[in-house]
Amino acid sequence: MPKAVEGDYDIEAVRAEWIGKKTPRSHGRYPVEYDPIRRHCHMVEDENPLFLDPSFAKDTPHGGVIAPPVLAGYFAGDGAWPPTGGPTQGKRSSSEEIEPEGSIIGDVPTRGERLINMNVAWEYFAPVRIGDELSSETVLADIFEKSIRLDPKAVWIVTARRIFNQNDELVATNTNTLLTHRRPDVVAAEAEGN
Repeated sequence: MPKAVEGDYDIEAVRAEWIGKKTPRSHGRYPVEYDPIRRHCHMVEDENPLFLDPSFAKDTPHGGVIAPPVLAGYFAGDGAWPPTGGPTQGKRSSSEEIEPEGSIIGDVPTRGERLINMNVAWEYFAPVRIGDELSSETVLADIFEKSIRLDPKAVWIVTARRIFNQNDELVATNTNTLLTHRRPDVVAAEAEGN
């Protein structure tokens, strides 16, 4: 949950302090493997031979089976079992990085404590191949105010999770837009006070 602050809130100061901060790079628990790709494809009824047929895939420009793009996040994560309690900790490489506590979102000061996920968008830049070892970091890309019907001073937060392969090539980006707003009684009390 976001950190709701009481009293004065300076969006420009928050933007100056937070935009560009990132979590340390975390490494996926497992390398990219054929069998999870096959199981995923069978589950969603994806019969693309580029994902399922090594004989077909070896004669393509990719030279072998690749993962469906949507699995980039899966292979960059902790895996489903056994539970780890959070992302694998990466190494710090600059003073702009912060330690994740479940999510970078939980540390950003906002006006309200109500959180709504507004949009998720993926971009894919390079194929994920069998044997790749993926890692990711999350960057706070933007923070801004934009009025909504419930709160004229809603705070919007945009993060970008960047996924890399073992050669440090960017393979995918997941951009997530969230908004935080105050409870209606808090907004009404502020309006009455002005």
